[in-house]
Amino acid sequence: MRNLTSTDFLDGKRLFDDGGCASCHIPKMQTGGYSSFAVLNHRTFYPFTDMLLHDMGEGLASGFPSFSASPREWRTAPLWGIGLSEKVSGRVGFLHDGRARNIEEAILWHGGEAKDSQEFYKSLHKEHRNKLIYFLESL
Repeated sequence: MRNLTSTDFLDGKRLFDDGGCASCHIPKMQTGGYSSFAVLNHRTFYPFTDMLLHDMGEGLASGFPSFSASPREWRTAPLWGIGLSEKVSGRVGFLHDGRARNIEEAILWHGGEAKDSQEFYKSLHKEHRNKLIYFLESL
């Protein structure tokens, strides 16, 4: 269910922002004006990513470098459509390698540059954690 005006969704969005999640999972972007396809110029979209590499800590380290990324660096995964993963692909697996069985586990795996956001999530009352998850599942 994608009720983007419900109280739970809006509360979850506020928690997402308060937890610093939006500093890497940037909600809104706009394309430039130089595409060969005019229809793509100046388009607003909501990827919930900055498309950059971030140090995610030892817990998510792959054990080997990937091109210019160190084993601890991962590109910020886009969150758009994250709540439809099972419906679209028939499976559930989150993070870069699918190790998290649900969104909460994915949040709890965050470390390194995202450690403060992980700690923020862990400090929330269960009701607020549920609202944040509801928000993410509604993207």
